[in-house]
Amino acid sequence: MSELKKALAWTDIPVPEDLRHLPEEQKQSVVAYVRAVVNRKTDGFEELYQAIGMIVKYIPHFVVIPLMVEHIKPAIAAGVCRKMGVDQATGYANDLPLEYFSEVSRHIDATMMAELLAKMKRHHAEKFIHYELQHHLTHILDIAEHLEKRMLEVVARHVTLPEHDDDLLKHPHHEIIEKIRALQ
Repeated sequence: MSELKKALAWTDIPVPEDLRHLPEEQKQSVVAYVRAVVNRKTDGFEELYQAIGMIVKYIPHFVVIPLMVEHIKPAIAAGVCRKMGVDQATGYANDLPLEYFSEVSRHIDATMMAELLAKMKRHHAEKFIHYELQHHLTHILDIAEHLEKRMLEVVARHVTLPEHDDDLLKHPHHEIIEKIRALQ
């Protein structure tokens, strides 16, 4: 992946075609500019996430969860979860509405999501996996690469994979798909 694509990947917006045609030196300038803008606009976020994570330890879940869902964007909730760590975040993950947790999960790296799913109540983890398989297959396959066997078996039970290997030879998730097939 080019530096330009890496720098813009966090947006989930395709790189504008005009930027692809720039000379390499100008692409590097765009990348440097994008990084500077992001760094400036997100300065202090990590400390904010840390502070919120420490504060909510002392507020009952039945108060935090509705406020979070109503007033906190999923990207911010994910930042707080990352700062809380897996153990504390698991308690919230079990209680969050499925659709909201799905949105939050897209802002958490796949390794941490796999750890969260492993520690969540089985029923909630299975509901999440099933929901993601229906709505965000690529996302759950990214997470599946890090799942322990017990959770990977849940994925294998619910996923429908293409029958022909030709469809998957160049698929970026080819290895995990093969593991899932072996469990089916």
